[in-house]
Amino acid sequence: MAISGVNHVTLAVRDLDRALHFYVRVLGGRRRARWQRGAYLELGTLWLCLELDACAARHVDDAHLAFSVDAQGFASLGEAIRLSGARIWKDNRSEGASLYFEDPDGHKLEIHVGDLRTRLASCREAPYEGMEFFDDGESETRAR
Repeated sequence: MAISGVNHVTLAVRDLDRALHFYVRVLGGRRRARWQRGAYLELGTLWLCLELDACAARHVDDAHLAFSVDAQGFASLGEAIRLSGARIWKDNRSEGASLYFEDPDGHKLEIHVGDLRTRLASCREAPYEGMEFFDDGESETRAR
């Protein structure tokens, strides 16, 4: 049995209306359902769940969720994100156009032009320290 992709992402939010405004009005998500303590949205092919949690905390590490965007839409979406007042938390230092920003609850997000193929091609030209490449997509299987 293998994982076939991301099923959904759930983010804890302190203010559901504020979060919905950001994900729908700024990022262009489509509302699919809403209830007292949450909402389901679609962002492209991503199923996103926003779940009300008054204790939702700001993240302090580099973990983040990256959304794919095409090169033509990157500038306008980036401008909408900046105009929303979203905090920019990191400068892009990798292949492809990227903007690293936070949603109103401090979840670290990114919009990125490119994919794994373009990232690996770039890394082959300038590998990270100690980087290895596995051309056959090899994986390790652990015994249960």
